[in-house]
Amino acid sequence: MAAGLLAPPAAFAATRPDTVQQGLDALVRDDGIPAALASVRGRDGHTRTYTAGIGDLATGAEVPRDGQVRIGSNTKAFTAVVVLQLVAEGRIRLDAPVDTYLPGLVRGEGIDGSRITVRELLQHTSGIPNYTEYDLQLKPYTPLELVAIALAHPSRFEHGTKWEYSNTNYVLAGLIVEHVTHRPVGEEITRRVIKRIGLRHTYFPAPGDKTIREPHPHGYYRQSADAPLSDFTEVDPSWAWSAGAMISTNSDLNRFYTELLGGRLLPKAQLDQMRTTVPADAFGAGARYGLGIASKPLSCGGLSWGHGGSFPGYETRGAVTDDGRAANVAVTVQPADPTAMGRVETLVDKALCRGTTPR
Repeated sequence: MAAGLLAPPAAFAATRPDTVQQGLDALVRDDGIPAALASVRGRDGHTRTYTAGIGDLATGAEVPRDGQVRIGSNTKAFTAVVVLQLVAEGRIRLDAPVDTYLPGLVRGEGIDGSRITVRELLQHTSGIPNYTEYDLQLKPYTPLELVAIALAHPSRFEHGTKWEYSNTNYVLAGLIVEHVTHRPVGEEITRRVIKRIGLRHTYFPAPGDKTIREPHPHGYYRQSADAPLSDFTEVDPSWAWSAGAMISTNSDLNRFYTELLGGRLLPKAQLDQMRTTVPADAFGAGARYGLGIASKPLSCGGLSWGHGGSFPGYETRGAVTDDGRAANVAVTVQPADPTAMGRVETLVDKALCRGTTPR
């Protein structure tokens, strides 16, 4: 079903098929996704929200409009904003060694925190292994335990020589925030970002808090393509921490990225640093990664900016443009077929390009 927060003009509704709703319906129908949600904002600020599928397979409950979901690695953009705010305040230096803030912590085979910089953490050019590639148990973790898992393995490459995604980088970034501010990173994200721009449905859950506070679709996990879906809605988020623990809605994510690109969270100098990118093909053809945010070319020309996130039970993809367009899509399973997420990303592109002239 689809419903707008504000009804579109009648002529618009009558002449233009709603590609977003069609796309969500196709994800549910063709890809076996239990539920899909979207929020799309036009240049004029007009926002529409969409739903498809079933919110709870056990009860048959509807998908809550603009329901909360686990946003996974979108959390990295929030963490990066806090680090860059501290850079603007002169409390962190981007090109300082990690040892400046976490002395002696980052050591391993080919890994030396006296040489790796804060910038390299935020841009995924540190070479530090990704702890989520190794066996994690369904149990609470401390950030130091997550770092230790990564540091038990050799460096992936010489720092600064290439790009490779690693959640460990953003756990270390969270630890740096805590060292500098003497406050929990979740509190700093709440104070400096969430409250500052009025994100009413976004929060950083405490370790051990397995619930999702507000109306939400259930999230599901499938061990393999032929396995049944298991409800994975309630899970301890501590294993993701400042790399991926946060909960939000599609509309709040659109607002966050729009406010960020609009310069309302960072001074120009730090926003320019955030948008200074290196190639990051893992995010798609032509994608580039800055400091906690990625750019991708749009089919209608220009660039979109965002991040996306994966968390067991949920996948989110979205982006915004410099002229105020925004779109975010969430689905309630991590599809076994990776091409399904490609269709989600294509849907985001279509939503952003709707009403534009290709060039």
